[in-house]
Amino acid sequence: MSQTGNCQGVIAIVPPFEYCDVEDILDFAKSKNEDPFIIILDGIEDPHNLGSIIRTAETAGCHGLIIPKRRAAGVNSTVNKTSAGAVEHMKIARVNNLNETINYLKQNDVWICGTDMETNTYYYNQDLKGPLAIVIGSEGFGMSRLIKENCDFLIKIPMKGKITSLNASISAGIIIYEAVKQRK
Repeated sequence: MSQTGNCQGVIAIVPPFEYCDVEDILDFAKSKNEDPFIIILDGIEDPHNLGSIIRTAETAGCHGLIIPKRRAAGVNSTVNKTSAGAVEHMKIARVNNLNETINYLKQNDVWICGTDMETNTYYYNQDLKGPLAIVIGSEGFGMSRLIKENCDFLIKIPMKGKITSLNASISAGIIIYEAVKQRK
């Protein structure tokens, strides 16, 4: 039954992951009397990146993640293992259309922060307090054009070496924890 052959003699049969609705994420923030702190993933395809981002988001106190139904990794056993079990404690919504979801969040007074190398604003110079959703783009292409245009503001991480990009989960961690620092 083990897909990896590395089951160490134990197999558990569990139901598929139950995604929530975006409203559940907003309600969760409200129930804690906190401004929403949400991560939106635009096309993250590597389940290891998804798992790492979920783990970081959970440890940082994010209220939830939003992922697209198509052209992106969903929660599976690899994501669960990479997240070190954080998927069990994180609200994750899987939506048909990220742009419609972003518009819904804006209607609920959530600011949308995109991450993009072409902007002039460094992440540490941007106010990341208040109701916020941070968009992390795909591993190879970043955010789609429509998502980028729908963001309220864009930020970037400085790149000083010869390599001009970071792994998506590392970028997410840097930005998420800057927001945590500012929200103290």
